[in-house]
Parts: sequence; structure tokens; C-alpha cells
Amino acid sequence: MKALLLEFLRSIRDSIRDLLPIIAVVAFFQLVVLQQPLPDLGKILYGTVMVILGLTLFIRGLEMGLFPIGEAMAHGFARKGSLFWLLVFAFALGFSTTVAEPALIAIADEAAKVAAEGGMIVNSDASRTGYAQGLRLTVALSVGAAIMLGVLRIIMGWPIQWFIVAGYIGVVIMTAFAPPEIIGIAYDSGGVTTSTVTVPLVTALGVGLASAIKGRNPMVDGFGLIAFASLTPMIFVMGYGIII
Repeated sequence: MKALLLEFLRSIRDSIRDLLPIIAVVAFFQLVVLQQPLPDLGKILYGTVMVILGLTLFIRGLEMGLFPIGEAMAHGFARKGSLFWLLVFAFALGFSTTVAEPALIAIADEAAKVAAEGGMIVNSDASRTGYAQGLRLTVALSVGAAIMLGVLRIIMGWPIQWFIVAGYIGVVIMTAFAPPEIIGIAYDSGGVTTSTVTVPLVTALGVGLASAIKGRNPMVDGFGLIAFASLTPMIFVMGYGIII
């Protein structure tokens, strides 16, 4: 029990250390540049404490739960030797983690609101909800396909750079044909997919799979799935904008 408490206190110390640069920047510009007192200091301090505790618990949860289960499942599928079920699992993991991503939910709702106010869709609750859900599903499908392709790349030992180069060529081509209103949303969608829910599980899957397959190097082959997950939504969302 004492060891767990000490470990938790060390995690809190690490979280405070990681947040100190952000706190210093905000305080400097607020107090020195703007020369204004911090508004509602009590709430700010309370929120800062909540962020420190939340970050500490989140990181501990990753270390204790998500990373081990992701690597264990990758090893299990490698031992089972079923390519079909491994690819199905990769797609389902990418889809489910992305559709539940809080950052994606936020940006999809905001995009629907702006689209309605700009006259691109009917300004009604049903239309905004449908637009936001369509955007979320499009991004989730793209990430599912990306993780599936990335897992296949690890199994086959294909160089990642060719996939990344081809992907960005696809992004450039789609940018030339997509409506201007959807391009920024597409680019942002690629960023928000690689956030708190998706990154830990997908990274653990890639590293675990590369560790379990003979002849694969976890450092060389295990990473890169996140790059796929951030690249393909740009292409899919621009395609979604062209269609709708």
C-alpha cells in the first residue's frame, strides 16, 4: 500500500512538472504582457488541481491497463495465426476508438453548427445532427481502414515511407477537387483522431504485434500506425465533402 502511494505521489510530481511550462506561459502573458489579474483565481486554481489529478490518473491508467491489454491482444492474435481476425480486430479497434474520441465529437458538432449558419445545410437540429454523425462515421471508417492497412504493413514488412508519400499525394489531389468549405475541417479531422483514446491502444497494438512477429523490429515496424490514422481522415473527409 505504501509503495502504491509513493508511486502515485511520484506521478503527481511528474504531472506538475509537465504542466509547469503551460502555467508559466499563461501567467507571464496575463500578468506581465496584458498586466491584468487572473480572473476568478479560485476557480483557476481548482481547475488546475483537477487537471493535475486527471492527467496523473490518465497516465497511470495507460501504464496499468490500456498499454498492457493492447500488447497482450496483439501477441494473442499473432500466436493464433489468423490474418482475417487480426485485420477485423484492427479495423474495429480503429473505428471504435475514433468514433468515441471526445475531440472528434467536439469538432464534428462545431462543423455542423458552422455549416448550418453558413447555409451549406438546413439549419435544423436534425440536419446538424446528421451532418455531425456523418462526419464522425467518415473519420472513424477512415481510421479503421488505416489501422487495418498499417497492421498488414507490419505483417508483410513493407516500408512505411512509401505509404506516407502516397497518402500525402492523395491528400494534395483531393485538396484540388474538394469544396473549400470542407478542406480545413478535413485537415483538422486528421489531427483530432490522434488523441487521448486512440493513441494508447493503437500504439500498443503496433508495438505488441511487431514484438510478437519474428523478424520484425518494434522500433522500425511497430510505430507508424498513428501516422496512418492522422492521414486517411483528410482524404475521406474531403471525399465526404465532395459527395454531400
